[in-house]
Amino acid sequence: MKPKVIAEIGCNHKGDLEIAKKMISIAALYCEVDVVKFQKRNNEELLSKEQYNAPHPNPQNSYGSTYGEHREFLEFTKEQHEELKSYCEEVGVTYSTSVWDLTSAKEISLLNPKLIKIPSAMNNHYEMLDWLCNNYEGEIHISTGMSKYEEIEELINFFESKKRNKDLVLYNCTSGYPVPFRDVRLLEVKRLIDTYQARVKSIGFSGHHLGIAVDIAAFTLGAQWVERHYTLNRNWKGTDHSASLEPDSLKDLVKSLGDVDLALCYKQEEILEIEKEQREKLKYQVRK
Repeated sequence: MKPKVIAEIGCNHKGDLEIAKKMISIAALYCEVDVVKFQKRNNEELLSKEQYNAPHPNPQNSYGSTYGEHREFLEFTKEQHEELKSYCEEVGVTYSTSVWDLTSAKEISLLNPKLIKIPSAMNNHYEMLDWLCNNYEGEIHISTGMSKYEEIEELINFFESKKRNKDLVLYNCTSGYPVPFRDVRLLEVKRLIDTYQARVKSIGFSGHHLGIAVDIAAFTLGAQWVERHYTLNRNWKGTDHSASLEPDSLKDLVKSLGDVDLALCYKQEEILEIEKEQREKLKYQVRK
């Protein structure tokens, strides 16, 4: 079965609601993805006062004089997320958001999206995970970047204890922007499948690499979800654009996954219909 493709807009909209809507429409109508995903942060909750008031570590990518101001500039309100969700419904694509803190999880859950994503950085935020398990009925998707094997096992055990493990989609991920091919470690997709497929809803792959070849390989290994950062221009200001796919590449990814899905099957008969005429013309005939 063809994997579902998530176009992570994240904060690549540059804090502009109209750019965000344009990105939704292109991803849905031109690229034909299944899901578009944003991010939601309560920056005063997420950051310490020192972090909030510190300068951005890469000033050329900053939208404010401090890191906190930068993050606030890129943040949409709950009402704006509600507007984005309605727009997604208009153009026929599923809306989702990654939540980075408890306040954001509560706000986004009120919109009742089909799925909520937990980024790698927050997959051990058990106060937030506990609240979502108790109060949100949709799928919970979690990336495993920056995580030890024992931490992933602890995460699965937690979801099993909450009887929510069959609503859990677990993603192989390497947290880097962009990630060199040698650090993708793609066979971790197979390890997650072998270890956890029977205990969770499904396994996905979230990539920050360049190109689309790795995503195709992740699907052939069994990933049922493929998530990629998405932008309209990889040269725009911001840290995620360089590891993102532009529309033509995202469209190619969706089409290529569909093509591979058609090809990825066994023969139902020894000689295929397409081969019969060629067999008659070309196959060597043993003389008796």
